[in-house]
Amino acid sequence: MSSKQEPVILGKIGSSYGIKGWLKITTYTDSVEGIFDYSPWLIKEQGEWREVKVVQWRFQGKAVVACLEGVSTRDEAQALTNCEIAVSAEQMQELPEDEFYWRDLIGCEVVNTKGYNMGTVQEIVETGSNDVLLVKANAKDGFGKAERMIPFVTDQFIQKVDLAAKQILVDWDPDF
Repeated sequence: MSSKQEPVILGKIGSSYGIKGWLKITTYTDSVEGIFDYSPWLIKEQGEWREVKVVQWRFQGKAVVACLEGVSTRDEAQALTNCEIAVSAEQMQELPEDEFYWRDLIGCEVVNTKGYNMGTVQEIVETGSNDVLLVKANAKDGFGKAERMIPFVTDQFIQKVDLAAKQILVDWDPDF
């Protein structure tokens, strides 16, 4: 990898499928097949990333299976079970101004409209109805909150995201 940026994880290899080296793929992309829009993949084996190419993929029921270049037996496929699938950050498409990759929001400072520092985004949780920011207080705050969950609903709770400043402005009461 030429970039110093961490790769973007898009999925994980599941168990082997069949005897010809096919693998079950767990995807973290919006659509199940979206992971196949990226090539080459980076596979993390024993702590090291290496490039692999998808030779073929298909739906198997509601899941997807794939055949990787150089993997032609069940044993070779089983050796890749539970490996993460990623792509280099440069492969990610540019998003419109009001959309963000989750990875870009992690680590942002969250401040409410009254200037109160709520903490730092630790992770984003998908709940079905909307995504939720899990915000961890930077220190013990005056409201006794170690963590807050703030719905990522723009114009209602999320007022502004400034990625350059790594800051998110929210309309959220620190008591809640």
